[in-house]
Amino acid sequence: MSSASTDTVLVTGGSGFLGGRVIAQALTEGYRVRTTVRSLGREVQVREDLKAMGADAGERLTFVAADLTADDGWAGAVAGCRYVLHTASPFPGGEPDNEDDLIIPAREGTLRVLRAARDAGVERAVVTSSFAAVGYGRPASERAFTEDDWTDPDSDIPAYIKSKALAERAAWDFIQREGNTLQLATVAPVGIFGPVVGADHSSSINMITGLFSGAMPGTPRLYFAVVDVRDAAELHLKAMTHPQAAGERFIAAAGDAVSMHQIALAIRDRLGDAASTVPASELPDETVRKAAEANSALKGMLPNLGKIRHVSNDKARTVLGWNPRSSNEAVEATAESLLKLGLLDITDPQ
Repeated sequence: MSSASTDTVLVTGGSGFLGGRVIAQALTEGYRVRTTVRSLGREVQVREDLKAMGADAGERLTFVAADLTADDGWAGAVAGCRYVLHTASPFPGGEPDNEDDLIIPAREGTLRVLRAARDAGVERAVVTSSFAAVGYGRPASERAFTEDDWTDPDSDIPAYIKSKALAERAAWDFIQREGNTLQLATVAPVGIFGPVVGADHSSSINMITGLFSGAMPGTPRLYFAVVDVRDAAELHLKAMTHPQAAGERFIAAAGDAVSMHQIALAIRDRLGDAASTVPASELPDETVRKAAEANSALKGMLPNLGKIRHVSNDKARTVLGWNPRSSNEAVEATAESLLKLGLLDITDPQ
């Protein structure tokens, strides 16, 4: 059994919000890390971000150019790696004209990485899935969603959600049919929050910047679970090495779903006057519906008004000993880091 100091981990998507934290966690735990980026020009920024996270990369981190849409580079990327952490995935700026523009890259990119890992004799791959692959396509209920649940890809759901469900299904099918000795675990994060180190961060963070914009008189009745990016990264490393993680899915959530109103109040409580533009009240659903008639950007949230998708993180806690920060801690850390970096467009309500 080799030690962490001699093991190499491949992290795909190293320039991403989650990917960077996964690299930092792996380095902290003593691994050598190789990471894929679409352009080697991203290396300088990734290294700067890691310094801001307190991770000393040095020579233990190397970069290779590889794209999920092409075979080039993947054989070299996985060569000599004991583990692969596949965090890279396309995320849309909006709903695509054709859902296959999202589904095919997500599914084929995942399979491309797994084939390369299998062929290189990698011991275990951890694929970043999403709660989007778990909790959609059937009515929300009082029962919490668990890893036994799957999103129905044949239901009326957005292309991104469908792409995550189909990509994870394809990964498990691949392992069953032709994975050989390659082990697989998947991690399904909910909305990823936590401290940012630069302007390049996850789409979830845009919700926090939106709260500060002064554009909203109140928060819509939206509910979702959150997880701190640092805890999501730690869970990936636990899934990578824990003997009982092979062949298992793990939901990465700080706890059950919280409301946008709760998030807003937590930020106001934490930041005081600096959060004076964050709304303190909750909007009736009818107000939001009327606003959506004039603002098409709001229409996407209408089907989720008032719906609570309860989430359980029991499996990650009990099987892997994972102990995440609270939802409030995750969103407060997000807001504090955005404020510190000057990334909030705060409009004076006066």
